[in-house]
Amino acid sequence: MPKKKVKALLFDLGGVIVDLDYQKTIKAFEKIGLIGAENKYNQFNQHHLFDDFETGRISAPNFIQKIQDEINQNITHEIITNAWNSMILGFQEEKLRRIENISQKIPCYLLSNTNEIHLNYVNNLLKKTRHSDLDKFFKKCYYSHQIKRRKPEKETFEWVLNDMNYDGSDVLFIEDSPQHIEGAKKANLNTLFYKKMSDLSKIEEWI
Repeated sequence: MPKKKVKALLFDLGGVIVDLDYQKTIKAFEKIGLIGAENKYNQFNQHHLFDDFETGRISAPNFIQKIQDEINQNITHEIITNAWNSMILGFQEEKLRRIENISQKIPCYLLSNTNEIHLNYVNNLLKKTRHSDLDKFFKKCYYSHQIKRRKPEKETFEWVLNDMNYDGSDVLFIEDSPQHIEGAKKANLNTLFYKKMSDLSKIEEWI
């Protein structure tokens, strides 16, 4: 049975467009003395400190200070920032090229649970490619720390859809975290569970 054609695409950032390895940050945090790092932060669950940072309730300096307090050692801001960013592996040029081609066929948007430190780091990595910034690919980018809301809450998807001016049924959401896929479904979005780069080819069935 052919899939319904959608009017717009909504992409996740980390794990879909930029490659991630959460274990690298977990190991880096443990190395500098953050006890129980894996329970505090992972792809599927996280401590309220990280939620607060991702929704802009605390600033980057406050976040770093709270990590310092948890470690209870004389660890510099730079070391903590580097540990926090170590999960971000970078961009694959082929993947960027595919998404660029898709964006020329259909309106594309971005919704990411992220934070000030990670977004700055991602943008700096992107500048090392032939692409200057994420706005080249997307009509609009929604970052959790800027819009003050995050996935997988149904209300977050509804807010974004309202701003995009589309019904959920007219949008395909591309995401690598299962809990966010479930949240999107509650807002009536079509979903594509991203696992590997070849999954981007499945978008063609929808557009």
